[in-house]
Amino acid sequence: MKVSWLQDQLPRLAAHLESSAEELNGLDAQLGDGDLGVTMVRGSRQLLEIREELPDDWGMALLKCAQAFTKTSGSSYGTILATGLMAMAKQKKGQAEMDATEWAGLLKLALEAMQQRGKAELGQKTVLDPLSAAQKKLENAPEASLPDLIEVVQQTIDDFRDKPCQIGRARIFQDKSIGLDDPGMVAFKRLLEGLDSN
Repeated sequence: MKVSWLQDQLPRLAAHLESSAEELNGLDAQLGDGDLGVTMVRGSRQLLEIREELPDDWGMALLKCAQAFTKTSGSSYGTILATGLMAMAKQKKGQAEMDATEWAGLLKLALEAMQQRGKAELGQKTVLDPLSAAQKKLENAPEASLPDLIEVVQQTIDDFRDKPCQIGRARIFQDKSIGLDDPGMVAFKRLLEGLDSN
């Protein structure tokens, strides 16, 4: 897999995030600032702007994707996403090819970096939980497809729906958050959906 795969996916990803913006803003408004959809759209639009400039080096390409989110968003979610991408970029520096078997390890690095940056733990109803579920799926089944990952992510969202949010702005509304989907979890699912070209 070359960087050209990512370049081919970006228009569809951006379109899917645009169509999901209102949903994500609405979910976020119940527990936070109500701007998560805006964050994702701004980031994806910036990715489209730099799409043709992405180098063949996966490390540098992922770094540029991370910078796209930090450039366009001051939100904590944009920062956390960029942190994960930068951890993956460091691992892939100088490499033009990506093998499917590498994704589990790369997502593990992203997860660890995001945990450290966000001072969050698994089980606190954040984006880390579906990311961990996807990573474990790939660890156990490296041949897993994007629809397979989307399925385990949705299962994680379902499993956490009736639990309280325990970190970030949403922790202020712990009782209110019970029965609601975490916006960051849903945004992660929308990201995967946007990459699924099947």
